[in-house]
Amino acid sequence: MKVALISVMMASVLFASGLAHGVQSAKSIDINRTPAAASADAPFHFGFKRSVNGKLPSINEEGFKEIVDKHGAIFLGDSSRKYLFLTFDNGYENGYTAPILDTLKAKKVPAIFFITGHYVKDQPELVKRMAAEGHLVGNHSWSHPDMTTVTDVKIKEELEKVKKATSQLIGTETMTYLRPPRGIFSDRTLRVTKELGYTNVFWSLAYKDWDVNDQKGSSYAYQKVVAQLHPGAVILLHSVSKDNAAALGSIIDEARRQGYEFKSLNELKIQQ
Repeated sequence: MKVALISVMMASVLFASGLAHGVQSAKSIDINRTPAAASADAPFHFGFKRSVNGKLPSINEEGFKEIVDKHGAIFLGDSSRKYLFLTFDNGYENGYTAPILDTLKAKKVPAIFFITGHYVKDQPELVKRMAAEGHLVGNHSWSHPDMTTVTDVKIKEELEKVKKATSQLIGTETMTYLRPPRGIFSDRTLRVTKELGYTNVFWSLAYKDWDVNDQKGSSYAYQKVVAQLHPGAVILLHSVSKDNAAALGSIIDEARRQGYEFKSLNELKIQQ
């Protein structure tokens, strides 16, 4: 199961790094549905115009900004403050989450870890450690589906299973942040998940870090992240990356040298 999940996730996140610019995927539309229903289900792969030299990134040209804003999804924090928000996607464990947690603890940096059903079942002790050390635990769905292809009932089931399993581990029923699997979403999925009490969390800083067979060294990871730093950045990193684990301490130190502060997602002020 682990091998299969790894293959699916690696193949599915090709657009989710922000390297693709809002490409709308092809999807057959039921001709019996109304135009409004079809429009609400139009899928988008999250993408953005990257930050260069400290300039703000943008989703203005991606075709989905209105939908993201309408449902209060997070893309960028308060750009008037030099705050950074560190987020990790944990679909499966590759041996690097513990070192990442060690670095965060040593540097006193908060983060949020978005976990799947596979992760919560396979790595309960790490999930407990995340919470015990003050980090947020977010929902990344039970089986990592493209939510635009499943029913509202199925979406609720996917999220409730992760929430319940996590609650049994860390003793809290609070789980308010969601990262859409594969970075794929629609007007409908954002609406449904918002109604379930979730804030969808996208990102404004990312690079191709998820391919475990294409790691290029800690210096590469460092440069890719530091080059995109900007006020209010929501940073997406994948915990399966050896490079991320090795570079994280240096990234934190350089960001602080530049005057940035790392904040919990709970402190994020959504840019209006």
